[in-house]
Amino acid sequence: MLGTWSLLLLWGLVTPSQGLLETVGTLARIDQDELGKVEELSGLKIEEITLPKVSLKLLPGFGVQLNLHTKVGLHGSGPLGSLLQLGAEVNVSSRVALGVSARGTPILIVKRCSTLLGHISLVSGLLPAPLFGVVEQTLFKVLPGLLCPVVDSVLGVVNELLGAVLSLVPLGALGSVEFSLATLPLISNQYIELDINPIVKGVAGNIIDFPKPPKPVKVPPKEDHTSQVTVPLYLFTTVFGLLQTNGALDIDITSELVPNNVPLTTTDLAALAPAALGKLPPYEHLLLSLRVKEAPTVTLQSKKATVSITAAIHVLSYAPKGTPEALFDLNGVITLNAQLAPSATKLHVSLSLERLKVKLASSFSQPFDASRLEEWLSDVLRVAYVPKLNVDLDVGIPLPKVLNVNFANAVLDVIENAVVLTVAS
Repeated sequence: MLGTWSLLLLWGLVTPSQGLLETVGTLARIDQDELGKVEELSGLKIEEITLPKVSLKLLPGFGVQLNLHTKVGLHGSGPLGSLLQLGAEVNVSSRVALGVSARGTPILIVKRCSTLLGHISLVSGLLPAPLFGVVEQTLFKVLPGLLCPVVDSVLGVVNELLGAVLSLVPLGALGSVEFSLATLPLISNQYIELDINPIVKGVAGNIIDFPKPPKPVKVPPKEDHTSQVTVPLYLFTTVFGLLQTNGALDIDITSELVPNNVPLTTTDLAALAPAALGKLPPYEHLLLSLRVKEAPTVTLQSKKATVSITAAIHVLSYAPKGTPEALFDLNGVITLNAQLAPSATKLHVSLSLERLKVKLASSFSQPFDASRLEEWLSDVLRVAYVPKLNVDLDVGIPLPKVLNVNFANAVLDVIENAVVLTVAS
């Protein structure tokens, strides 16, 4: 099972025109049909409700204070048989707790709801003053029971969005990542912090548990009105570990995989180390068999992301329709720069070769300085190996879904053992 490393989401305060508040306003208008039940008690029917003004205040250690200010329009028959049109201002105040559902997802629960009826106006029709008071008293009694369920409906849809945190994100042929809450949400007066647990599974459904960094991630301070997601080093290590265990980091490079300007014959090889390799049969093709026996090392630090792959490189020669013949073996360390780019659902990773270091492991002839081959091998890896890695990395690093926050235009910052994405709310 997953240990202490997890995904951390910081949900910033939202503005009335974006994020949660926009969703709340839309829902309040959708649920106006249910408000028509007032007709049975007063002879009036609520026909319309104005898109509410919404204010949201975080309550540290509890949840949120949700306030809706709206206007409702009422139509009905007056005592003199004329059509009445009334308008009423209503404030709905709810205290909403944030907890964890049985499924392990964050959930909002209404703990207390009250309404305050404001100004009531007669838009059209005739209504004697005594009856106006009766209608006013009826609305005081009826509207709270009808508008508080609207808050429940609003939170029901928000909870569906929060429920998306517990989602299974495919990793192509590698497996999947399942997100769930690791602990109870933490609420401050500025943001809600969700400690999200990424559980990585192989294709067969088995849980993959690669080593995690010994130090906790020091998340930078969050600015107001921003959402922030921190992607831990563990997820990067796990994705590259899955690539290694699936054999996706191995490759056999022949002349068919490289352009003509990159030499891959025994003649070209002999020219690089003539004393040891000068007696090779000329113009035979080369086969480079690269094998990775351990998970790569991913480093996230000081605004830079790198991947280090330790590989055994077997160099063989072969003639057309012939059997490959082993020439020598190298132990290599391939260091790659990782360029990171966020999208709405994942963090894209693109690699480029920074450097290659090799040492001679064994040879059919006398020992030689293998460093003479590094520049040539680097050219080969750039055109044949790195493009293959980038195709396999198209799965990216998955991001959790929380209230449909879109991180496509997020500001990206690489810190020690993590990547931080910040987007304005």
